[in-house]
Order: sequence, then structure tokens, then C-alpha cells
Amino acid sequence: MSVAHMILIALAGVGAGAINAIVGSGTLITFPTLVALGYPPVTATMSNAVGLVAGGISGTWGYRRELEGQWDRLKWQIPGSLLGAVIGAWLLLHLPEKVFISVVPVLLVGALLLVVFGPRIQAWARGRSSDETQPVSTKRMALLVLGTFAVGIYGGYFTAAQGILLIGVMGALLPESMQRMNAAKNLLSLLVNVVAAAAYTLVAFDRISWLAAGLIAVGSLLGGFLGAHYGRRLSPNALRLVIVVVGLIGLYRLLAV
Repeated sequence: MSVAHMILIALAGVGAGAINAIVGSGTLITFPTLVALGYPPVTATMSNAVGLVAGGISGTWGYRRELEGQWDRLKWQIPGSLLGAVIGAWLLLHLPEKVFISVVPVLLVGALLLVVFGPRIQAWARGRSSDETQPVSTKRMALLVLGTFAVGIYGGYFTAAQGILLIGVMGALLPESMQRMNAAKNLLSLLVNVVAAAAYTLVAFDRISWLAAGLIAVGSLLGGFLGAHYGRRLSPNALRLVIVVVGLIGLYRLLAV
């Protein structure tokens, strides 16, 4: 790997870590970058998932104060995320690579659409949220856990935009502020990435590019810290524009193979 490619992957990791902490679509930076540099899609996905764990840790730590008071609900959501992630990772490891190659462009298009329409989703969620923690009915809790489980499957298979999906699910069902939902999103997304990364490491160690994963880890660790601490000063629209442009480049690369 050339020095230029190493720098590019590390910078993509910084951007992904920051974006994951703020928006939740950082994979759309790192995954297309790896694909554009010639990595096979499955290798890119697994290396990316391993590398972004570091950024998830720093981003979640940065939002730790907003997690206070949410554990009565998260104790139900966390098992849903973990179980979903196991199923998603199993699908990636056991389905033929040609299935992944066929499915990923569709998932990538869907994720990009979620990024484009993310402001509407978040505005809708913000309209339903409040700053006061209110009891959640049994029915809503069941729907919330089911939705978290479904997003976990998606995240275990292909992590892009799972954060936006989680924000959409929680915003529809919870009387929480956007910042508190973002904190919960960071934690749940981190858990999905940890499960997926562990599964890939145990079952497909030799299919992971450890150099790429390490570069993403270093970059995303810094990016997650910066995103959590300074993200509110950045323009979400500018971030989404970068994600969409890079995602379209990656999509073109996938379809051109």
C-alpha cells in the first residue's frame, strides 16, 4: 500500500468517526474509499467494521452525559441490537460474495437516500420529542425493541446509515430530545460494530485488511472525539454533501466492476 493510500484511508477514518458521532453515516466515507482503492466489497466491509469500533468508542464516550437516565430503556434495546448484529454478521459471512456484490449497491443507494432525507427524518423526530423523560408504554417499548433489532440486522450486514435508521425509529416512538437520542444511537451502533467486528475476526481473520482496519481505527478514534466535542458547530448539510459525493463515487466503482 502506498503512503498516499495510507493517508487517504486514515483521513477517511477521521471523517467517518466524526460523522458517525454527529450524523451516523460514516461508513459511507470509509467503505467507498476502500472500494475505490481496489478492495473487494466484503473485505472493505469487514475491515471498515473493525476499524470503526475505535471511533464508536470515542464518540460514545463524548456523549456519555446524554446517556444518563436512559438505562431503563436501553437495557431492552441493547439485547435487540446485539441479537440483530449477530444475525447480520452471520448473513455477511455465509451468503455468497456475489450476493453481497449484488445487494450492496441497493443498500448503498438506500443509505444515501436516508442521508439526503435525513434532515426531514430528524425534523419529524424533533417535532415529536421533548426534553422531559416520559414513561414509554409497553406497546411502544415492544415496537422500539423490534425496530432496534431490525436495524441491528442491517448494521451487522452493512453498517452505512444505521445511525439515521435508529434516530428515525427512536424519534417516532420516544419523547426524548435529539441529543439524548443521538447518544443512544452512538452506543447502540457501537455495540453492533463490536459484534460484527468480533464475528469477522473469529471467522474470517484472513479476509480482513488489518492495515486498512488499523488506519481507519486511528483516524476514527480522533474523528469520534472531534465529532462528539465540536460536531454541533459544523454544518450538517456540508457533511451530508460530502457523504453523498463520496458514496456516489463508491457506487460508481461498484457498478463498474
